[in-house]
Amino acid sequence: MILQGASTNERDELDSPARNAIHLTIPARFYLVPGAAIIVGTAIGLLRGSQKASLRFLAENVHRPPTTVQGWYFYNKTKNYKVLLGGLQGAGLEASKLALIAVGWVGIEEGLQRVGWGEVSELGAAVGTAGIFSAVYRLPWKATRRTLILGLIMGSSLKMLALGRQQLQMRADVLGTEDMAEDGNEGLSEDKRT
Repeated sequence: MILQGASTNERDELDSPARNAIHLTIPARFYLVPGAAIIVGTAIGLLRGSQKASLRFLAENVHRPPTTVQGWYFYNKTKNYKVLLGGLQGAGLEASKLALIAVGWVGIEEGLQRVGWGEVSELGAAVGTAGIFSAVYRLPWKATRRTLILGLIMGSSLKMLALGRQQLQMRADVLGTEDMAEDGNEGLSEDKRT
């Protein structure tokens, strides 16, 4: 693109890729919380799914054990494949469930902040996530009640930690400002500082 009457610097600025790039600012918790949930869900699902598949294979084949060396080889080979497949299926299932719950947490927290309830966003996200967890895992009413209470406790704990972090940050800012003020007054004599 050639502009008439434009200087070389103006043309370079318009044609540069940095000028035409789209920049998105995504808060870290939007991808860290669901990402961590996917990793944890995969680990849990691999373990549970493979154990379940192993027990299922043993139960299905207990009445016909192999009698030859070749039979034992194929028995163990088939069992290992079934265990691997069961583990991968369990990993996918658990990872998707926990990712859904984590996205629910982040969505509820962000929604509460956008509505103007930023003061209770951690608490609301914890209780809302407990409700989502109860629905996803189809918990009975007693377990749902306990899960909601646990969510309330966790949300309160997170709020207290956030308040503590905020207080420490304010204190660090005040101390940093005082240090900068002292550094600027080092060249003055004692009677000029007051």
